[in-house]
Amino acid sequence: MAKTKSRKLLISFESDIDAGNEENQTSRSESSAEPEGAGKGLVWQFIALASVPLVLVLGNSMLVPILPDMKRHMGISQFQSSLVITLFSVTAGIVIPIAGYLSDRFSRKAVMIPALIIYGAAGILAGFGAVWNSYAVLITARAIQGLGAAGTAPIAMALIGDMYKDATESKALGLTEASNGAGKVISPILGSLLALIVWYASFFAFPVFCALSLVAIIWLIKEPKKQKDPMPLGTYVKTIGDIFREKGRWLITSFLAGALALFILFGILFYLSNILEKPPYNIDGVVKGLVLAIPLLAMVTSAYITGSVIKKNGLLMRWLMNIGLAMMTLAFGLSIFFFRNIYVFIGLLTISSIGTGFLLPCLNTMITGSVEKSQRGMITSLYSSLRFLGVAFGPPLFGWMMGISNQKIFITVSILSFIALGLTFFLIKPAKEVK
Repeated sequence: MAKTKSRKLLISFESDIDAGNEENQTSRSESSAEPEGAGKGLVWQFIALASVPLVLVLGNSMLVPILPDMKRHMGISQFQSSLVITLFSVTAGIVIPIAGYLSDRFSRKAVMIPALIIYGAAGILAGFGAVWNSYAVLITARAIQGLGAAGTAPIAMALIGDMYKDATESKALGLTEASNGAGKVISPILGSLLALIVWYASFFAFPVFCALSLVAIIWLIKEPKKQKDPMPLGTYVKTIGDIFREKGRWLITSFLAGALALFILFGILFYLSNILEKPPYNIDGVVKGLVLAIPLLAMVTSAYITGSVIKKNGLLMRWLMNIGLAMMTLAFGLSIFFFRNIYVFIGLLTISSIGTGFLLPCLNTMITGSVEKSQRGMITSLYSSLRFLGVAFGPPLFGWMMGISNQKIFITVSILSFIALGLTFFLIKPAKEVK
């Protein structure tokens, strides 16, 4: 009897050990499925991922300081020079959802690697278009670059959602937004420095950065394996529709807020790049690049800090988004009266840029975490598509408004920022802890 009882206890003890081993193995397999790494490995992953939005920005923002030179050397109008930015962004905005679907169906890297190759190669073609003084070649190459750009930063955002969770995910997304902003900071300076060699040098320098990012993605990023077979197209489309029926109110508002922020940012950069060269400022070259970098540096700093502190705190995200849009509204409202004073004006733009840095990482974290991995590429791509369209329409619309009056620009953007603030306040109400 005692032997039987002790044997039962032994069997129970062994089964408890087996269950504990299985639980530990499951825990280990789950942690290994999330390739966050530690220490230096995680840092290198962050650097590789951050290089993608950096390259994306360099391909556009680095050209902003040379647009007046391009206009003079190629004998084109201000509208034609703005199309160098606009056509690139419109092409990318149209193609991004297709790239998002392909990344959901196949893999993120299967889209990103060819996209980076196309992006860099078309940059070389654009450079030769400038050398040959052929606007047709240049603008065609820029459209091809937009095609490549569609598979870069938007897909990197989805990849971050696949690779990381919780605070690490928000930190990585904040870092990519900061990298995006850092690209905007160094782009005017770098573009101005390269223009000292020859005005079209930026076109040929860009593919070098593209190649470095390509190598980093290939060698440093190990994409998690897909857990399920890809959905049939019909099922996939229905699933995306269900997401918008369930979450469309705040998702669409988030998309519009992000697009507006980029529309204003690139429009203001275009405006500032043009007025700084004219009397009474007469600021050109590297000095102009440094002036353009001031508000952008503020955005980079606030975006990185925001991404580091928000983690998954929905209440904090809501506060920061509303504060950021309020800062933009106030800054542009005051610019109506102070845009002629360059020192006050740059200060107001810096305040607005800090607000943008509060807004964008919060939107990125909410949108990326709002859906499952199998639909993440499409949702982040639709968001990025609208951001690109915001970038696309900024320069030409700001150029058109410049022809009417400077005050019209700031009246318009302050009203748009106020509308975005109202929509965000009433329609975007994240849970206390964002998934």
